[in-house]
Amino acid sequence: MAGIDNKGADFSDIDRADTRAEVRSTGRDSPLKDGYNPSHKGPKLNRSCTDVVCCLLFIVFIAGLVVVAYFAFLYGDPKLLIYPEDSDGNLCGLGSFKDRKYLFFFDLVKCGRMGPGVFVNGCPTPQVCVERCPDENYVYLQNIVDQDKTKLICKYEINATKSVEELVADEDCAPFYLRSFSVINRCLPLADLLDLAKDVVEVPTANGNYTVAEANNVTVSGSELKLSLAVYEQFLTAKEYGEKIVADVVASWWMILVGLAIAMVISLIWIILMRWIASFMVWITLLAFVSVWLFLTAICWYLYYDVKGKSEVLSFYMVWRFTFEKEKLFLAGGIIFGVIFLVVTLILLGLCTRIRIAIALIEQGSRAVGSMWSTLLWPVIPYILQVGVVALWACIAVFLASVGREQDFQDNNITFANGSINEDAVKERSAGLFEEVPCEDNGTNTFSELCGFIKNGDGDYTIYLQLYNLFMLFWLVNFVSAMGQLTLAGSFATYYWTFNKDKDLPSFPLLGSFYRCFRYHLGSLAFGSLLIAIVQVIRTILEYVDSKLKNSENDVAKFLVKCLKCCFWCLEKVLRFITKNAYIMMGVHGKNFCASAKDAFNLILRNVVRVFVLDKVTDFLMFICKLLVVGIVGVAAYFFFNGDVPYLDDYSPRLNFYMVPIVIVVLGAYIIADVFFTVYEMAVDTLFLCFLEDLEKNDGSPEKPYFMGKDLMKILGKKQIQPKNQD
Repeated sequence: MAGIDNKGADFSDIDRADTRAEVRSTGRDSPLKDGYNPSHKGPKLNRSCTDVVCCLLFIVFIAGLVVVAYFAFLYGDPKLLIYPEDSDGNLCGLGSFKDRKYLFFFDLVKCGRMGPGVFVNGCPTPQVCVERCPDENYVYLQNIVDQDKTKLICKYEINATKSVEELVADEDCAPFYLRSFSVINRCLPLADLLDLAKDVVEVPTANGNYTVAEANNVTVSGSELKLSLAVYEQFLTAKEYGEKIVADVVASWWMILVGLAIAMVISLIWIILMRWIASFMVWITLLAFVSVWLFLTAICWYLYYDVKGKSEVLSFYMVWRFTFEKEKLFLAGGIIFGVIFLVVTLILLGLCTRIRIAIALIEQGSRAVGSMWSTLLWPVIPYILQVGVVALWACIAVFLASVGREQDFQDNNITFANGSINEDAVKERSAGLFEEVPCEDNGTNTFSELCGFIKNGDGDYTIYLQLYNLFMLFWLVNFVSAMGQLTLAGSFATYYWTFNKDKDLPSFPLLGSFYRCFRYHLGSLAFGSLLIAIVQVIRTILEYVDSKLKNSENDVAKFLVKCLKCCFWCLEKVLRFITKNAYIMMGVHGKNFCASAKDAFNLILRNVVRVFVLDKVTDFLMFICKLLVVGIVGVAAYFFFNGDVPYLDDYSPRLNFYMVPIVIVVLGAYIIADVFFTVYEMAVDTLFLCFLEDLEKNDGSPEKPYFMGKDLMKILGKKQIQPKNQD
């Protein structure tokens, strides 16, 4: 028998066994030619390691992350971020200060003048740990000689022989304090008891109303105190809503779990049904999708005519209250939903033939998944790994945030030309304050007369370590995602390129694909994920720059940043498309990343119409499937938590915001549906590229038979050419 020519299908991994027996087993009488072999069982097996340099670079960067993590865990202390610190660097609520859990600010106005930067740079005013926040108002009165020292809030070690005036002037004691409440163990005044609209703040005390002044006798205006409290007001509001949201989650946690379990069951049932009746399920899905818009259109017009001419309003409350006129609301809804219904119907009618091909691909994908049920469980592994990567990043970030030396401020009560320190300049230059005027222990210079602790931290190097940690987060997350894609691509490519799928399909194609991925292509995965990670880091930096430019008047800079954000967003989408198809070709042929990307790009370019129509139609169908799963669960959750389900309203909890568990259930249902249908999407994408290559390299002859399913051949008008009987 003649040797086998290596043309056509171009799979050099084909095991050339005894071809005579193979021909007899498949009913073929003609000799094997052009690379076809009925024993072919999928992607190339004889591979070599690809992109080794990138693999080594990836290992070096992981080693760098280990060093950063070791440094962070060795020198970091998250307690510094959790517990408040006084001016001496003591942690309130720990150690010898375990009974003093709350932090008191001598002059909160100084904190407010620094704006939001106070959370980053700290507050340059004396701070002490106290057992409880003040429950009364106090103002130091200069003209009264005998004042009760027991009411003062002072530093821990003071000269008891000093007068109250001296203690306040030397900032050993607070010049005033107001009734306060605790916010994350910080004492903040109850400003609602005061009239902050006045130029001065008059505080009601036991001895009458008195004006509040700072230690340097500068009167505190209501606007200043209001500004100081506004810095914390947003946090307080968020904290209040956060507590209510947490309470709602706690009250409905088991119902949320039931909703997520229902989403999982529906997704599994949907996939199981698509295994045998994919065509029917897809058309039912499309019909249901169109029917939803038709139903919404009809119900809106019905309600519009029902309330027409009536002055009725619709009001509902989540976090904010919304009020609409019913007539206008239903009229707008009827028009919008009607237009959507018309557009969707016309699109589906125009793409009917393309949808048939997409359905055939989904059916073949259903058979592939049905032949390899382990692929449905595979996405759980990359998901767990990604959660672990994010958790590691968060831990390192928290520990790095608490690494650093003590940073201090100086306030020696020097009298400047205007009689006080220019705190506006301090606010503007707070970022460089510590470097320009460093504190020195036992210093004899003027600036060392009085030093106080602000916070721990050192932005000189930790910011770069945080950036490196963020970069590794993006790289590792994308690497794990790429590993999952390549493993699935290799599995489904094995299915497609196995001619006799009932007999010759390997026993563990997923395990074999993962082995090839781990053994040969880690460098290529590192290469592809590195490209996306670099773009994501650049996008993160641009987001930071954009946030800094919000209050800027430089419109040109704002415009350039917006353009760059748009360009890099598009670049990331393009890279994800290229890398995904490169992994598919890599799973088939075992080439390096660049060669696989080139092959995939050329294949797509030669079939650009099919790719951008069929592929997107398929993605659209899969999205509808996920949307319907989420819609069913979301609607059921809405009626249940709103108490509109008969016989189940007694189980519906009383919540602050009933939308909280609904949103959680909807988001969770989408994630669950996405995990299951992602396998289908990868199956269809892989089979689609294999299908295109099959069309190009084979012609249906005995020497070059098609590997595609019969449905696809029927739609395309292709068929296997039967060999002529030879006498």
